[in-house]
Amino acid sequence: MLAEYRNEISELKQSNAHFSNIFEKHNKLDHDVKDAEHGRVGMSDIEIEKMKKEKLMLKDEMLKMILELKKA
Repeated sequence: MLAEYRNEISELKQSNAHFSNIFEKHNKLDHDVKDAEHGRVGMSDIEIEKMKKEKLMLKDEMLKMILELKKA
């Protein structure tokens, strides 16, 4: 996820608690989605789609914060 911004992600995780929280939440959702898609956790398609949408919103928020950092 956003591998081309590895340095900015590291910086924001250390300096911005909100970024760090949404980064961790995104990673947990990613793990949960994979578990559900591989049948390791029982979940409906609707629940999986809801998690994917939330994950995408978090990614968009992180990208916005990364791009703001790059402008500075």
